[in-house]
Amino acid sequence: MRAEIIAVGSELLTPDRTDTNSLFLTSELNKLGIEVVHKTIVGDSEPDLREAFAQAFERADVIVSSGGLGPTEDDVTREALSDLLGRKLESNLEVLRAIQERFARMGRQMAEVNKRQAMVPEGAIPLENLRGTAPGLWIEARERVAILLPGPPDELQAMFARQVAERLARRSGGMRQFSRQLRTTGMAESDLDERIKAIYLPLKDVTTTILAGGGEIQIHLRTWNKDSHSANQLLDEVAGRINMALGDFVFSDNGLPLEEIVAEALNKHNATLSTAESCTGGLIAERLTSIPGSSSYFLGGVVSYSNELKTAWADVPTELIESKGAVSAEVAIALAEGIRRSTGSSLGIGITGIAGPSGGTPEKPVGLVHIALADGKETRERPVRFMGDRNRIRWSASQAALDMVRRHFLNGDRAQKLGKS
Repeated sequence: MRAEIIAVGSELLTPDRTDTNSLFLTSELNKLGIEVVHKTIVGDSEPDLREAFAQAFERADVIVSSGGLGPTEDDVTREALSDLLGRKLESNLEVLRAIQERFARMGRQMAEVNKRQAMVPEGAIPLENLRGTAPGLWIEARERVAILLPGPPDELQAMFARQVAERLARRSGGMRQFSRQLRTTGMAESDLDERIKAIYLPLKDVTTTILAGGGEIQIHLRTWNKDSHSANQLLDEVAGRINMALGDFVFSDNGLPLEEIVAEALNKHNATLSTAESCTGGLIAERLTSIPGSSSYFLGGVVSYSNELKTAWADVPTELIESKGAVSAEVAIALAEGIRRSTGSSLGIGITGIAGPSGGTPEKPVGLVHIALADGKETRERPVRFMGDRNRIRWSASQAALDMVRRHFLNGDRAQKLGKS
C-alpha cells in the first residue's frame, strides 16, 4: 500500500514551525507495511487543500492529513475534502456532545465556534480525541482511505495509536518495512560509495540511501517483507558485507550516535574521560553528558577559550603558547595531558582550532583544528582541516575527537587479542 501525508497549516510554511508529525506518521505507517511515497505541506487555503487532496487521491491508497481541524475560520481541512468528494457536512450530535462534555469537565463554557468541530462529512467515521476537542475523521472514498488527524502532536499520536493503527493494519496485508542503519565517520562520501557500490547497486530487494552531514555518513538499508526472519537475514547479510568493505570507518551498525558508542567503550573498559576544549566550546562534554549515567565515565571538562585559562585550568605553559601559538599541535597535547593530570581521568582530550569565520591566516586557515588524546603513557595528536561554517566546523571537530577515543579502544582491543594469540 502507498500513502501520502498532507501537513496542513500556514505556520509550517514559515521558519517558525517544523512539521514533526510527518516523521511520526512515516514511522508508524512503515511499521504497518504502508510505504509513504509523497509528503505535502499546504497552507490554510481551501482551494490549495482541495488540490492537494485531489492529487493524493490519484497516487496513493492511504491519505493522512494533520492539522486544520480546529474551530476557527482558517481550519478548513474538513471543508476542502468534503467539497472534493461531493459530500455534505452534517452536525454529528454524538461528537458535539463529547466536545461539550470536555468543556464541562474543564469548567469552561464552550464557545459557539467550537460547534464547527462537530461537522462530519457524509459517510465519515469520527475518531475520538481524548486529548483535545478536535475529532479526527476516517473517510473511505474512490477505493481510497483518507484519515484526517488533529495538528497538535500529542493529540495526533494518541489518536493514531488508539483509533487508526489497528484499522490500517487490517488493510495492509501483513507487508512490513524492515531497516538497518550503519553510521561511519572519517571518510568522504565519494570514497565510501566507491567501496560499497558493488554491494548495493545489484540489489533489487533492498533500498540503499546514503546521507552525509554532521561529520558522518549514514547508510540506510530498507526492505519490505511479510516474513521478519527472511527480512532480517537479508539485511544482516548486506550490512555485514558493507561492514567488511568499510572496516573501522563504521562506528555503529545499530543507528547509535558516536557519543553513545564512546560511552559504551568507556564503561566496558572501566575508563574515565575529561576534556579541555577551546574552539568546540564544550560541545564534546555536552554530547557525552547528554547520555543518562554519564557520571560513570565523564569526570568533567573545561572550556579554556582564553590563553590565560589554558594555563590556569589545564596547566599549559605560557611560553608554549607564546612560541607555538594557541592553535598548534603542542598546545593541543598540553591541554590533553594537563586536563588528564588535574582530573585524574584515564583519558584526556585537548582540542584547539579556528572555527571562523575570521581569525585564519595562510599558515593557520579557518577550519584548522588540532586534537590530542592522552592516556598517561602516550599522547596522540591529529591535525584536521574542516570546511563549512562555524557550527559545522565545531560539530565536525567534536566528531573527530570522539572518534579518536573510539579508535583508542578499538586498537587496544586488537592489541590485546594479538597478545593472547
